[in-house]
Amino acid sequence: MTTTPARPRAAGRPGATSHAAIEQAAFGLFAERGFAGTTLDDIAAAVGVGRRTLFRYYRSKNDIPWGQFDRTLDDFRRILGSTAPDLPLWEAVHHGVVRFNEFPGDARPGHRERMELILGTPELQAHSALRYAEWRAVIAEHVADRLAVSPTDLLPTTVGHVSLALALAAYDAWMRDPSRSLAGLVDEAMRGLRAHLAC
Repeated sequence: MTTTPARPRAAGRPGATSHAAIEQAAFGLFAERGFAGTTLDDIAAAVGVGRRTLFRYYRSKNDIPWGQFDRTLDDFRRILGSTAPDLPLWEAVHHGVVRFNEFPGDARPGHRERMELILGTPELQAHSALRYAEWRAVIAEHVADRLAVSPTDLLPTTVGHVSLALALAAYDAWMRDPSRSLAGLVDEAMRGLRAHLAC
């Protein structure tokens, strides 16, 4: 895979780019050189900006595969918060996780490409654990709000962990067989949540 040479910037003009441009350039380099073999300087050069400009968009190279994850977590909160209050809690979490994992087929980089990198790159595992914790916390907050308890209580925490495990099991199945529907796999896996939240 080859990358398009970056156009030189006019002297004195501040560098400007976008999350999408950075991600597309970075994923091209990751495919060509591997994640470990790609530096932030490489990505900056491919985009045509300075290294400092990259830090306005991403705190580290490890954050790039996750995209604008803070924004997607805000969307996740809105999804869960919009569920009908009379919907059983297990069902609200179930449908919230399914909706969270619906992605447009024309996304670039594609969602499968993104998840293959996240799930299959040893250098990303420690960082991924932090991101997973943030994702679990969104569920714990919602469960706690519905039950009028603390997000750190055992049940909300358990639901967060169980939901993550079920979603990751669906992703494992999708990685093995890309012909299957990710949304369908997540929906199937999340049905196991009912045993933990049948209330």
